[in-house]
Amino acid sequence: MTTPAADQADALATVRAELLRSARADAEALIVQAARDAETVLERARNEAEEIVEQAHREGAAEGTAAGAAELLRARRNARACEQATRREAYEELRRQVTERFRALRYTADYPGLRDRLERRARQLLGPDATVAEQPGGGVIAHATSRRADFTLDALAARALDRLGADTEALWAP
Repeated sequence: MTTPAADQADALATVRAELLRSARADAEALIVQAARDAETVLERARNEAEEIVEQAHREGAAEGTAAGAAELLRARRNARACEQATRREAYEELRRQVTERFRALRYTADYPGLRDRLERRARQLLGPDATVAEQPGGGVIAHATSRRADFTLDALAARALDRLGADTEALWAP
């Protein structure tokens, strides 16, 4: 026969064994659940990381496109500014050469006749009482009351170019 203390010990051993088995089962279930949770968290993290990378690629491409467009616009503006500056320089050179050629008329044998025609034209515009004065650079300027007529060689050169207008661009256009 067994003693009551031994019976109690056996009964406790059985309870303890059942508690241990239950605790191990709970622990295993917790470990399995923790592994599943960890895998779910890792999967979410991977998906989020992929989305972040994709978003970064999209943003980078968009920024690159915008930066490229801005750079292209800047390059076009610079090219246009250079073209305009070159055209302006060409026009100023043309103006200088035309003015020099008109001024050179002063030293030709035909200048006295030209000067007389310019004076007559000034008097036609302002009247016979107009004051007409020859200018050091060639040509004449006439005054009558509050009106003035400029027939200097420089003014005639400028008017000749102005009459050409946009046609002067044909001289340097491709």
